[in-house]
Amino acid sequence: MTDVLRRGRASLAFGFFAQGVAFALLVTRIPAIQDRYGISDALLPVFLAAVPVLAGAGSVTTEHLVKRVRPSRLLRWSQPVVLLALVGVGAGDRLAGLAVALAVFGLSVGVLDASMNMLGVSLQRTYGRSIMLSFHAVYSLGGIVGASLAWAGAHWHLALWVSYLPVVAVLLPAALVGSRWYVDGVAEPAADRAAGQGGGLVFKLLLPLCLVMTFAYIGDSTVSNWSAKYLKDVLGSSEQLATVPYNVYMVTTLLGRSLGDFGVRRFGAAAVVRLGALVAAAGFAVVSVAPDAWLGMLGFTLLGLGLCVLVPQTFAAAGRLFPGASDAAIARLNIFNYVGFLVGSPLVGALGDAWSYRGAMLVPMVLVLVTLVYARSFAPQPDRYGGGHERPRTADVGRGSNGL
Repeated sequence: MTDVLRRGRASLAFGFFAQGVAFALLVTRIPAIQDRYGISDALLPVFLAAVPVLAGAGSVTTEHLVKRVRPSRLLRWSQPVVLLALVGVGAGDRLAGLAVALAVFGLSVGVLDASMNMLGVSLQRTYGRSIMLSFHAVYSLGGIVGASLAWAGAHWHLALWVSYLPVVAVLLPAALVGSRWYVDGVAEPAADRAAGQGGGLVFKLLLPLCLVMTFAYIGDSTVSNWSAKYLKDVLGSSEQLATVPYNVYMVTTLLGRSLGDFGVRRFGAAAVVRLGALVAAAGFAVVSVAPDAWLGMLGFTLLGLGLCVLVPQTFAAAGRLFPGASDAAIARLNIFNYVGFLVGSPLVGALGDAWSYRGAMLVPMVLVLVTLVYARSFAPQPDRYGGGHERPRTADVGRGSNGL
C-alpha cells in the first residue's frame, strides 16, 4: 500500500474524529444552550429539528456539487465551517444569532457527512478490504472525547464559548493541515461509470439501504434521547446512574467498530450486518423487560455492540452497488441518516406517552429486525472482473487534494 494511501487514510480518520468531537460538544450542551438563549421548552424542538433538516438539504446539495468539485475539497472547506459555526453557537447572545449559527452548522454538516463518507468508501474500494468501520470507530472516539470535554465544561460552569473555543482552536488548523493528504480514490472505468447511471434505477436499488439507514438511526436516537429518562423514570435508577447508559453505549460502539472490519474480512459484510441486527434487537428486548437499572444497562450495552456496525456497512454497501456513481448514492443515502434522527425521538416519546415506554422500546426493536430482510444488499456484488469481491486498485489511485 502506498504512502499516499496511508496518509489519506490517516488524514480522513482525523476528519472523522474532529466531527465526532464537534457534534458531541453541540448535542451534549443543549441544556446550556437553552439556558443561554432563553429558549422555551416549546420552541426547543423547532431548533433541534432544524439542524437535521438543513443537514439533509446539505447532503442533497453535495450530490450535485460533486459533479464539479472533488469530495476532498468539499470536506476540506466544510469542516472548518462546522467548527466555526460551533463557536458561533457558544458565543452569541441573541436568538437570531443562534438560528443563523445552527443553520450554518446544519448545512455544513450535511456536506461534511456526505463528502467524508464518500472518501471513506472510495478509499475502502482502493484498499480492496473493509476499512470503513475503522473510520466510524474514530468518530465514536471523537464523540467520547467531545462528551467528556462537555462534562468538564458543565462541571466547572464554563461559558459555552470558553468550552468551545480552545477545542476549535486545536481542531481547525489540524484539520486544514490534514486535508492536504485527502485522497479522492480510484479512477473508475467508463463501463463502471455507465453502470451507475439512471436516477430511477439507482434509487430503486438503493431503497433497501435507505431503510436500513433510517432504522439504524431510529435506534441510535432512541438511545441518545431516551436512555437516561428510561433508566430513571421506568427502572427507578438514581439521576447519577441514569447518565451511565449513553456513555456505555458510546464505549461499546467504539469497541464494536474497532473490531468490526476484522469480522467483515473474515465472515463477510452480510453476516456482520445480520449479527449486528440480532444483537441490537436483543438489546432492545432486554431494555423492554428489564426489572432493574443494571439489567437495563446490559440492554444498552448490547445496543451499542449491535447498532454500531449498521451505518458504516450501509455506506460501504452503497459504494459496492454503484461503483461508478458511489458519490451520488452516498449523498442520497446520507439523507436517511437525518430522517431516522428526526423520526426516532418523537416516535418513542409519542408511544411512551400514549402507551408505555417499555412497549415503545419494542418498536425500534422490530424496525432493526427488518434489516435482516435486506441483508443480501450488503453482500459483495459480482463484477466484470469475476467473483464477488472488491478488487484492489492501488495503481489507479486518484489524486489527493494537494495534487498527489
